This record gives sequence, C-alpha cells and structure tokens, in this order.
Amino acid sequence: MRAALRNSKVFRVFCAETRPYLQGARLTAGCFAEMGFDTTVITDNMAAYVMEREGVDLFTSAADTIARDGHIANKIGTFQLAILAKHFGIPYFVTGIPDGDKPGAKDIVMELRDPAQVLSCGGISHTAPGVKAIYPSFDVTPPELISGIVTDRGVFPPDGLEQYFDGPVRAFY
Repeated sequence: MRAALRNSKVFRVFCAETRPYLQGARLTAGCFAEMGFDTTVITDNMAAYVMEREGVDLFTSAADTIARDGHIANKIGTFQLAILAKHFGIPYFVTGIPDGDKPGAKDIVMELRDPAQVLSCGGISHTAPGVKAIYPSFDVTPPELISGIVTDRGVFPPDGLEQYFDGPVRAFY
C-alpha cells in the first residue's frame, strides 16, 4: 500500500467494521486515512453490495496464520469475503508470514471467545433476554479462494507456498 502511494497510485479503500471489537473501523480505517488513502468504513454485511457496485478490483487482508498448504486463518468473516471476491471475479491477496509448524487447515486452532461480546455493541445490549450467540474469533479460508500470498520473500501462489521454505526462515514472532 505504501509502495502504491509512493508511485502515485490513486485508489479507494473500503474497510469492514469488524465486529465485535470494531478493529476495521477503529484501527485499519484510521491507518489508511492517516496514510492519505480515500477510506470508507462499511458494516460487515455490506461487502457484496460494495464489491458489486463500487468498482472493487482487489481484496486484500492480513492473516493471523498461513499454513504450508495455503490455507489461511484470519478474523471471522474473511472466508465469506473471499467467497464473495471469487464470485465477483476480484483477486484476493493475503499478506503474512507462513507458519512452517502448520502443515494444513487441521493444524490451525480455532479460538472461541465470550459470546456475550456479540450480544452488545459499545456496551449497549441489543438483543432480547434469552437470546444466545456464538463468537468464533477466526475462520479458515481455503487456498482455492486466494490469488496470492504476499510475504517477506515475494508473492507466492497458495499451491506453491512450500517454495517459501526452500531457504532459511527468519523467525518473526
């Protein structure tokens, strides 16, 4: 993104709000706006509308985990966004460092968080008494929905990610 700015590339950034913590609205959108991008926040359920009508030509996200086989884990909702991008013919590029200790999707641990966090927003309850919720914090996106994985060693196709591990791998975490 910074390289695009340096090369005078002009484009708009749409950030999903990312409930329930609102990371997209609070953090991601703010970072892009500070960098000088034309930034718009959308609710999590507006993605199809925006992809269809607002001229979106690239979907990108980070990844919390990238398995060796090209599956990625990221904030809940990433999988459905990747499906939408595929439907609309929009390439999806993931940025992150592949995890050599995670051979595939089955090796990615899914965290379930306190479902009460879904029943309110900004400290205000918005559900009727007795309503339940679930809150998986991440989902897994399969490699067939991913156009490329952007790493510190270049861009790899999901099915060619093993090449990332051909040389010595520097620990980032």
